[in-house]
Amino acid sequence: MTPILSIEAFAALGAPDLVYVRPVSAAEILASVPQAQVKGFELTPGQTLYAVHRADGERLAVLTDRDSAMAAALAHELAPVSVH
Repeated sequence: MTPILSIEAFAALGAPDLVYVRPVSAAEILASVPQAQVKGFELTPGQTLYAVHRADGERLAVLTDRDSAMAAALAHELAPVSVH
């Protein structure tokens, strides 16, 4: 039988500081974030951004390039991995 884990248990499983970085389209961000949060940012729907996520999938940050996303994770003492 496969155990069912809560979101909190999954996030803490083995590597609580592990985060993943994945490319995301600006269109996805624009559709999922309140307009007030993106006000002042120059985004085009086809633009590729890079999101930092916790192991449970919660998005922590969105940056304009992969190197910045990795650096931000490292600056917050997290262990980033890439997802393609």
